[in-house]
Amino acid sequence: MENKMVQIEKKLYKLVSTLYPICRSITGDGVRETLRIIQKIIPIKIHEVPSGTKVFDWEVPEEWNIKDAYVKTSSGERIIDFKKSNLHVLGYSVPVKKRVTIEELKEHIFTLEDLPDAIPYRTSYYNRNWGFCISYNQFKELNDKEYDVLIDSSFKKGYLTYGELFLRGRSKDEILISTHICHPSLCNDNLSGIAVATYLAKLVNDLKNREYSYRFLFIPGTIGSITWLAKNEDKIKDIKHGLVLSCLGDKGSFTYKKSRRGNATIDRAVEKALEDSKFGYEIRDFSPFGYDERQYCSPGINLPVGCLMRTPYGEFKEYHTSLDNLDFIDSKSLEESLQLCIRIFNILENNKTYINTNPKCEPHLGKRGLYKHIGGEGQKEKEKIILWILNLSDGTNDLLDIAIKGGINFCKAQDMCDVLIKKGLLKEKKKGI
Repeated sequence: MENKMVQIEKKLYKLVSTLYPICRSITGDGVRETLRIIQKIIPIKIHEVPSGTKVFDWEVPEEWNIKDAYVKTSSGERIIDFKKSNLHVLGYSVPVKKRVTIEELKEHIFTLEDLPDAIPYRTSYYNRNWGFCISYNQFKELNDKEYDVLIDSSFKKGYLTYGELFLRGRSKDEILISTHICHPSLCNDNLSGIAVATYLAKLVNDLKNREYSYRFLFIPGTIGSITWLAKNEDKIKDIKHGLVLSCLGDKGSFTYKKSRRGNATIDRAVEKALEDSKFGYEIRDFSPFGYDERQYCSPGINLPVGCLMRTPYGEFKEYHTSLDNLDFIDSKSLEESLQLCIRIFNILENNKTYINTNPKCEPHLGKRGLYKHIGGEGQKEKEKIILWILNLSDGTNDLLDIAIKGGINFCKAQDMCDVLIKKGLLKEKKKGI
């Protein structure tokens, strides 16, 4: 098992490294290339939604692609070069080819004075503009009177592209896993989410006898989730739990942002998984800003979808800069994030409701080999778990309720339920009863 997890660590980091150089945006060939790479690992379907399609109050934008961009000095030296970093160009920049004064160029330069060596990531999706992003130290070196500027980009009536994988389980009830794929060369936000979601889907695909159906979405941020929801309103009713995955590759402790409902099963399951895992963590209430959980939790949709992160967006200095690179993330952190997701899904898959078949006073545990007069701490823990399960298994508490109320590890409670069923003290409550 240890060797298998080391292999997964390497695969997670390798996928991030493979995707890192690709220039992605909310539309375009970079998104398609990214999805084709993911498709080699898991059998996602690639969907194309035409530009101009109405999606609730929004409209799918024109498709944007870019071939090259630079700023040259009067001597012909490329001092800003898109081919060296795709962060250098303002996302969705209009095409430009002209000579400009230093004054005009500076009006279209974006930089970060407090991080003088970092290139910022900036976009202008819905307001036509052009621009370049450079480090503040480079900005200070601009001293020519004129520069040649080229942005070889294009807009066309194309498509918004996203990937989807649906894995059917015994139940039509679904677990939704969503991650955004629109950022260019930024590792934590959100190549980490893409990598974890991809290998999570691979593991779920290999899982036999899964109870839930699973839907994995690899979508452009905001407009992608809005588009999927608008085109799939008939599927919304089947989604019972959901997670947005992002910022899962840094070394920070975990952060979980609750769903709008606040006490949905997914909220309780994530908190219990974090508690059982012994990782450092923080639980935050829902707020209507952040990633695509905003759309899934909008009042007219109101799905039970939370957001799982390590250090949250905007709270690490590398956020939306060139410092969010391959050196910033860590393969071990990616693997821990994947393991936490597996733990969460194990809780959801096994969160059954039981009925005590001997509810009048405590059953005689000794004659069933479940109680020992002399025992160590391990035996006391087992007895504690048994008593909590039997006391609360009245058909109104599920196993997650019992684990939370009893302060016991969910997996250990799950194992003990199997023992109690074999001993004739417990039975599973049938759904609908």
